[in-house]
Amino acid sequence: MSTLFPASVLIALAVTLAAGLATGLGSLMVIFSRRPDPRLLAFGLAFAGGAMVYVSLTEILGKSVDAFSQAYGTQWGFAAGTAAFLGGMLLIVLIDHFVPNPHDGLSVDDPAFREHNRAYIKRVGLLTAVAITAHNFPEGLATFFATLDNPSVGMPLALAIAIHNIPEGIAIAVPVYFATHRKDYAFAASLASGLAEPVGALIGYLLLSRFLSPPVFGAVFGMIAGIMVFLALDELLPAAKRYAKGHETVYGLVGGMATLAISLVLFKW
Repeated sequence: MSTLFPASVLIALAVTLAAGLATGLGSLMVIFSRRPDPRLLAFGLAFAGGAMVYVSLTEILGKSVDAFSQAYGTQWGFAAGTAAFLGGMLLIVLIDHFVPNPHDGLSVDDPAFREHNRAYIKRVGLLTAVAITAHNFPEGLATFFATLDNPSVGMPLALAIAIHNIPEGIAIAVPVYFATHRKDYAFAASLASGLAEPVGALIGYLLLSRFLSPPVFGAVFGMIAGIMVFLALDELLPAAKRYAKGHETVYGLVGGMATLAISLVLFKW
């Protein structure tokens, strides 16, 4: 076991697990708390988006280029890193096309909830959980491999993904809770979806551990960077803008970037 899972791998899995468990926090907000302040939610989503974009473009993509350059030289390394980055975007586009992520449009104001159609709401909850679970696999890989390579990059990224996972937990818990009136079901459904992140990370590690090399690391990091940038631009920032009533989106975006920048500087001292 110690050979298969060295300490660095266990730490990376623990960080990934912590980020995934944030979906459970989202469900608790539905079950026990008042509706979160929309302006605070807008700031938090934009903060996570800014953090993810910054760390992807300044750190993770650079690691991809460096890894490829070790194998193929500077010119081809930059080209290969760019190709992996675009490939990651294409991958998440395909996932989003075949399994759309519906959480942006789900709320207690949805007509389905006002009609009290419990069978329909159960179906919505199931489809939401499946879709978000599919999206959580690449997020788990991103957190895991970033932390495995450099915790100073992986941990801030995990924090950003954890913030992103809170509204996803809300999106799952709302239909399950309204359909079943069971707090434990709502919490379990949200938590199970979040656990897809460490499960995806573990599967990815077991499949790739025997083949880890500079080109493999380059491909993984390039695709991770592309996936993270796409998620931030396609999901987090538009959602933040919908909840905002003023400048919360831009303040959160800049705040997320600044926090990641400062944290990376401090980690390297």
